[in-house]
Amino acid sequence: MSTILVVDDEQGIREVLQDVLADEGHRVITVEDGFRALEILEEGTVDLVILDVWLPNMGGIDVLKRVRDGWPEIEVVVISGHANINMAVQAVKIGAFDFLEKPLSLEKTITVVENALKMEELKRENRSLKQSILFEDEMIGSGEGMRKVRELIDQSADSEARILILGENGTGKELVAREIHHRSRRAQAPFVEVNCASIPETLIESELFGHEKGAFTDAHARRKGKFELANGGTLFLDEIADMSLSTQAKVLRVLQEMKFERIGGEKSINVDVRVIAATNKNIQEEIRTGRFREDLYFRINVIPIFVPPLRDRIEDLLELIDYFMNKYDRSTGEPPRRLSEDSLQLLRTYSWPGNIRELKNFIERINIMTEEKVISADSVRRFLTSRTDWEKDEVLKGFESMKLNEAKDEFEREFLVKKLEENEQNITRTSRALGITPSHLHNKIKKHGIEIKK
Repeated sequence: MSTILVVDDEQGIREVLQDVLADEGHRVITVEDGFRALEILEEGTVDLVILDVWLPNMGGIDVLKRVRDGWPEIEVVVISGHANINMAVQAVKIGAFDFLEKPLSLEKTITVVENALKMEELKRENRSLKQSILFEDEMIGSGEGMRKVRELIDQSADSEARILILGENGTGKELVAREIHHRSRRAQAPFVEVNCASIPETLIESELFGHEKGAFTDAHARRKGKFELANGGTLFLDEIADMSLSTQAKVLRVLQEMKFERIGGEKSINVDVRVIAATNKNIQEEIRTGRFREDLYFRINVIPIFVPPLRDRIEDLLELIDYFMNKYDRSTGEPPRRLSEDSLQLLRTYSWPGNIRELKNFIERINIMTEEKVISADSVRRFLTSRTDWEKDEVLKGFESMKLNEAKDEFEREFLVKKLEENEQNITRTSRALGITPSHLHNKIKKHGIEIKK
């Protein structure tokens, strides 16, 4: 059922449109002036506005401009008498969908209304398509960990339950949130993401709830917040545990009442939003230390979904590698490139601190930087990390197969040899640089069988 707002100062026209459009299965709201129309738009969801160009107090053209500025996604059909045709043409140039001439033809009215609603539906589908194109990765993996994640998505996607996604950075929490949205009844409505960790504390409330013109120094125009932009759809609050306590309190109130005021505003705005939240932090520890509100936790944690780190789902590694290799393969008309068995074994033993995001970046990097048809283990070692991290890898190279005590002894020996060389084999200067006594250094030299070069 679509909601249509009729704005006309003639009671007879309001009543006729009310009856005709209601018979077509629409919900109809009628008002007699532009100020009241804008109040209705502020209060809730309207799919289409039918607007007379001649109104008392605020003219139809001014109302149209306000609608285009504040609700650009809503189509507007203008009504005009014969004497106001030029004004109707001006309205179409400003952005009205079409105009109806008085006296109204009921058949034409129904046709124009249905076309306008179809246009709005097409715009929603285009927004959804753009979102899917911009975020084109898929959920890959058939191991036990991902099987459990998929089961929870299957069970929860079509409900209205709030979901808390837990997991380390780079595990694919946003991908899970998008999958839930696309499989829900809200799939054609907006999916709006907010990264709570990346927005300064001074701006987070404006980002979430919007602001009115003049609400603060840089508020040069009204701005909708993410809650309002997500109306009818899904709001993804990524890294929610990074919100301040004061912002948490305001988000809690919105979740309880599903309404809020913009910063600097006085009117309540009603919204219909499904909230999915995510965090990479230990949320129970955040609650225990007083950094996260327990009441907000209970509001968002109706269904928890834990996304396992890549090191705990190595059984999915080959599937993920094949997926990203096909995605970033630069060869044309030739068999796709592949990784050697030694390369794959090296990747299986790697700890993947950056999780799937790191794997994705690595596969893209190695496809750009190498020309090998079968990518070697040497190339993998070279490009597995960035240049800065590669230097750290060089230090650790050779330690990976050792026990902890063996690695500590070997590192200590190499470190002492390096320090002795820096200090020209001088025991006094070396011990001073190491922060130990000369006798302690002599014992270490003897323990590791280091030869002092004279």
